[in-house]
Amino acid sequence: MQMATATRVVDGPGILTAQRGPRWRTGLLLAAPAIAACALLFVAPLFTLVFNSFRTQQGDLTLANYVRFLGDPFYRDVLWHTLWIGVLTTAGCLVLGYPFALYLRGRSPRVRNYLSLILLSPLLISMVIRAYGWLVVLGPNGPVAGLLGLFGIAPPNLLYTDTAVVIGMVHVMFAYMVLPLIGSLDRIDPTLVPAAKGLGANAWTCFWRITLPLSAPGMLAGSLIVFSLTVSSFVTPAILGGPTVKLMPYFVYTEATNTLDWSYAAAIGFILIVVTTLLVAVYSRLLRGRGAKGTFA
Repeated sequence: MQMATATRVVDGPGILTAQRGPRWRTGLLLAAPAIAACALLFVAPLFTLVFNSFRTQQGDLTLANYVRFLGDPFYRDVLWHTLWIGVLTTAGCLVLGYPFALYLRGRSPRVRNYLSLILLSPLLISMVIRAYGWLVVLGPNGPVAGLLGLFGIAPPNLLYTDTAVVIGMVHVMFAYMVLPLIGSLDRIDPTLVPAAKGLGANAWTCFWRITLPLSAPGMLAGSLIVFSLTVSSFVTPAILGGPTVKLMPYFVYTEATNTLDWSYAAAIGFILIVVTTLLVAVYSRLLRGRGAKGTFA
């Protein structure tokens, strides 16, 4: 049996150092607990989900669950609607979060601490409580309706609509967009913009050619997190959307708990995972390509 042995070699002017066997073994041993936890908590449930999606309730292997979903226009519309809500939420978080992150970048440490506390404080509150808070705010007797009534404007019906769901999801996901943006903006060399202005570039050109492309990693990370969490969210859409806004997680829940059709619920969940992964990969490739070119035009 061949064993790793330690040897002494001369390193520099007479200094003896010990060289041991392959270092990858040490790294593998250190990473083994994390690998085992990932395999147990993520990989194994995912394989179980995929396996169950190809089974009938009697345990026979079949493609009927996927044929049923893809062949029904109603379920296809639900899939597109779920992705559309994810896109709107991601766009809303990006439009509102980028100026906030840009403003936060130039503030003093004390101001940044206070604003960061305000940004992260909603995460300390239950998602259910936040959703019910928006239920009151957007309700027919809430502050929004009262404010519009002061100007003689009839308040629109916001509850149980896509608008209510997007507003609630933007509030829930806002911090997940801002934090990666702040990290990306902080890594930009602060001397680049003054140097560009010294060469005759205006503020818009500096932003479009320097700040925006260099902050692409933060935009990418934030968008991927927000989109992935939004399309798989259940609580906020269920409370603010009610019975009228049907999304994919809602049908996974109803098929698994109401009709007890676990195989079809697994198929719906796996289809959502595959479609989301493909869209995330395409978006990541497009944004990285534009960022590498140094422009988003």
